[in-house]
Formats: sequence, structure tokens, C-alpha cells
Amino acid sequence: MNKEKLGNAEIGEVSWSLPVVGETWDGRLNDINGFHVRREHAFEALNSALGGPVGEGNVGGGTGMMCHQFKGGIGTSSRMVDVYTVGVLVQANYGLREQLMIAGVPVGLEISDLMPGIKGESGEGGSIIAVVATDAPLLPHQLKRLARRVGMGVARVGGVAGNGSGDIFIAFSTANPGAWRKTGKSELVMLSNDGMTPLFEASVQAVEEAIVNALTVAEAMTGFNGNTVYALPHERLRDVLRKYNRLEELESGICDGCNR
Repeated sequence: MNKEKLGNAEIGEVSWSLPVVGETWDGRLNDINGFHVRREHAFEALNSALGGPVGEGNVGGGTGMMCHQFKGGIGTSSRMVDVYTVGVLVQANYGLREQLMIAGVPVGLEISDLMPGIKGESGEGGSIIAVVATDAPLLPHQLKRLARRVGMGVARVGGVAGNGSGDIFIAFSTANPGAWRKTGKSELVMLSNDGMTPLFEASVQAVEEAIVNALTVAEAMTGFNGNTVYALPHERLRDVLRKYNRLEELESGICDGCNR
């Protein structure tokens, strides 16, 4: 029997696994009915996965994404809470232009041109996937509470979970690495519920910043059927933030409630 590798393990060595698969629709820029991604591409991606900095913008599943009718994609951010880290990865593919807010500034209303050139339609249909990772010792019911805060971070950028949104938010902890076992007892460490509020705040902030990072790193793209989506213009964004007296505050790191 031919064995294929999945990560560091050969198929057949793993007795049981339950992968999590999320999807955001990129049919405006990608020929989704062409079935171009094959089995070998999936295994190649899994086997070439590495640690270290995560690519942002037009990479991987973020290649065909739109966000607030600018080019969207992958974005990441993290926060330190005492000795713990909260990290967020988003695949941003949602929202209307007029809803876009950055650091409390109505950027979408100020930059109302550069609308997508989409043949047929250009509505708000879309979704966002967010993965929250932490090394804080949280149990499943606490991670569920953490995942629920993702929507607050999306709302800070202007997302309203429109009718076409199929948003997916998940959270996991790397603590208690020896918790899984087939027999015997496992001893777990759990952070108290009263200690979770700083983690909630960190999650909201990191989600907000991850979306903004996806928008500012993504590049304009012309894809399937000649459809074109434009990137958020950096200098014009700076001008808008300056107009609302936010740019200097953001650059100095003293903007209370803004991205840090």
C-alpha cells in the first residue's frame, strides 16, 4: 500500500482524526467550478507547512478574497496578556464599502471609489473565518466564550454579519498537551473564569487588527472572467486617518481603543 504523509505522520499511522475545514466563497475572482485543486495539491500544502511568520494578503485561501469591496485575504495579529499570548488568523471576505471603519474612522465613506469591477453583480455576500489560538489554559467551554468575542472585533471594522455571511469562528488552546489519553486519568489546569476578561479584550483587538492587516497587505487582483478588485490605497488611508486626527495617535501608540 502506498503511504502518503499528512504533516509528520503517515496515513495509516493515525488511528483517528477530525480535521476542521472552513470555506469562504471566492467565486468572483476564482474559477471555482474548474476543479483545479487536486488531491496532490492538498497534500503538498500540508507537507510543506512550516512554523514562523504567517503570510498575509493574497496568499493561500486568501487569494480570491474581498473585504468591504476592497481586496481582502489573510490577516494575523496577536496580543500578550500577562504571561499568555492570544493570536488570531482571519480569512476576510465580507462587507460593504460604506461600512468600513478603521480606528473608528469611516474609511469606506471617505474612499468610495475604486469599487470592484465585477461582471453581473457586486453585493455584500461573503464571509469571514477567524481562528483564535492561545497558550492560556482554557477548557472547551471557555474557548467557546473566547470565540464568541470574535464578532465584536469584526464589528469594530464595520462587519454586520449580513444575510450572505457564513461566518466561522473557532478557538483552541495549546495548554494541557498531555490531556488526551485512552486510559487512566488526566490532570488539567484551568484559568479561572474571573481571569478571562483580559483575554476577551485581547481577542477583540487582535481580530480588528488582523482584518486591517489583511486589507493593507492585500494587492489588487484581476481574476476569473476579467473581474477586478482593488487594494485599499495606503496613502489615501493615511490621509483619511489624518483628517480625523487619528494618524498621529496611531503612530505614537497612544490612541485609546485603536489598534496597537
